[in-house]
Amino acid sequence: MSITRVLSTALLAVGLAAAPAVADDASPSPSASADGGAPTQAGTSFRTAAEIDQGQQATASGSTGDYLYWSFPADAGQRPDVKATVKLPDAHAGQTWQLDVYDGLRRRQACQYGAQTRTAAQGATSVELACVMRTVRAWSEPWADDPLPGTYYIRLTVVDLTSADLGQPVSAEVKVDSKDIGGSAAVDGSLAEPLVPGIAVKSASDDSSSSSDSSSSADSSSSTKSAVLSSIEPDGGWSSGWWSDRWVWTGIGGVLAALAGIGGYALTRGSGRPSRVPPGA
Repeated sequence: MSITRVLSTALLAVGLAAAPAVADDASPSPSASADGGAPTQAGTSFRTAAEIDQGQQATASGSTGDYLYWSFPADAGQRPDVKATVKLPDAHAGQTWQLDVYDGLRRRQACQYGAQTRTAAQGATSVELACVMRTVRAWSEPWADDPLPGTYYIRLTVVDLTSADLGQPVSAEVKVDSKDIGGSAAVDGSLAEPLVPGIAVKSASDDSSSSSDSSSSADSSSSTKSAVLSSIEPDGGWSSGWWSDRWVWTGIGGVLAALAGIGGYALTRGSGRPSRVPPGA
């Protein structure tokens, strides 16, 4: 009876531990913001990049030869999938378009797969580009170029065209989705702050405001002048980096190991002393 009670309690604990992980896996991917205000213009540099949320489809008009920039947030455990469609003018020669993704440190990120550079044949109406990034890690070595939580930049431009097509009007559509990889991509560590523009200035202002009273007024005046350059973040805020469903599966493994030990003991201990053997014999 005691073994049955132990088994029931262990199975109940496993079920309660696994329930949050199942709920997290079933949660929908980040969608557009509540106001539905997807940008209709793109920036012309990193500093003026148009901010978009994951799940939003941004549009922009420009000319061949322009650099079009957007930015989006990506958190630990996500694998962003960037897609872009360029609608070309009715008459044009062959053109080669390229889609690049940069992280918060403006390092160009490699694509796992996807047509990052494509050539549109003469007379083609559109060209489609894609870049599936590597999974964003919660922490990395300083010398590595692994994707880290923070702001990512999309740059779309033409890299090969004839001089006659330079300046012709084009329109572009950009959308970013992501897949939650989960505990398989978890690492032991996390960044102090996500890599978003202005976070260093903001952190410096916060640290200096906690110093002596004589310098607090100067710090507060400097913090009011310091603007945070990015206002986008993932739904629910930035993750702390320490929790993942790997903890759940580790707990399940520990419970199963305990059950195996209890079962092995029950099978090997026998039925005790036979009744025909007197005590002390």
